[in-house]
Amino acid sequence: MNKLVTIYGGSGFVGRYIARRMAKEGWRVRVAVRRPNEALFVKPYGVVGQVEPVVCNIRDDASVRAAMRGADAVVNCVGILNRSGKNTFDAVQADGAARIARIAAQEGVGRMVHLSSIGADAESASVYQQTKAAGEAAVLAAFPGAMILRPSIIFGNEDGFFNRFAAMTRFGPVLPVVGADTRFQPVYVDDVAQAAVKGITGAAAPGIYELGGPDVATFRELMQTMLAVIRRRRLIVNIPFFAASIMGWGLDLVQTLSLGLISNGMITRDQVRNLKADNVVAPGAQGFEALGITPTAMAPVLPEYLWRYRPSGQYAAIKESAKNLRKV
Repeated sequence: MNKLVTIYGGSGFVGRYIARRMAKEGWRVRVAVRRPNEALFVKPYGVVGQVEPVVCNIRDDASVRAAMRGADAVVNCVGILNRSGKNTFDAVQADGAARIARIAAQEGVGRMVHLSSIGADAESASVYQQTKAAGEAAVLAAFPGAMILRPSIIFGNEDGFFNRFAAMTRFGPVLPVVGADTRFQPVYVDDVAQAAVKGITGAAAPGIYELGGPDVATFRELMQTMLAVIRRRRLIVNIPFFAASIMGWGLDLVQTLSLGLISNGMITRDQVRNLKADNVVAPGAQGFEALGITPTAMAPVLPEYLWRYRPSGQYAAIKESAKNLRKV
């Protein structure tokens, strides 16, 4: 019988790429998510019955255990950028990670891969990064042989970074950003998935790996790159941290007073704190080189999915070529 991997958050941005790769490896894949009916798109990743979404709430022991039963390996891809109801940073990124690791050890699971973040630090000013660090510590305490992946900002077809800002360019001549001089090292989503597969299959040693692509750029430079790809001119305006903090405070307050009915999808105070620190691979940290993976640059990938934000969409290249035709 083929081996089984349970991927918590397996229908999310990174999780779906891991699921697809594991199906190609011949493994059975159990995608543990809160709403399985919204994850049916993962089923065609393999043959009939090979990839199956199942219901799971990582805040509940019984739910996590049921999704894990019989698994040879587990992957935790669950993470949030903003709290929502009972899904707080502590509940999801610290307690949830701890629960998965503890139950994996109890169930005798062979291998575990945990998705964290560059910048995870118990002393960080950001609660997001504090809970990422707490999650890592809990995972290693319960499952010392786990692989922990710390990617920088992740790009790819379904990303919430370049897609978000490219969409914003449709609404005006100004593109506001917070932390224009903060540096990032964008990493391609399928490269992260490839690293996870090496941990699941035992092709890589346990430990912490910081994953960054070949390009290091400031927030402003990333937006300039994106604008060049989508053929738009916009004025990039940096919002000072103090002003962004005030905005985040107000938007967080609205979310709290509305009991979560109005979600802060713009900028939170915690995101502002996070943007004050560079998000790049630390000197001396092991990463893609230790895994034998050559990371993918942004240049060949961004046009593959950002073309839809161009003024002429899919016809932009044709129109540009037509300009070069000689008039008879």
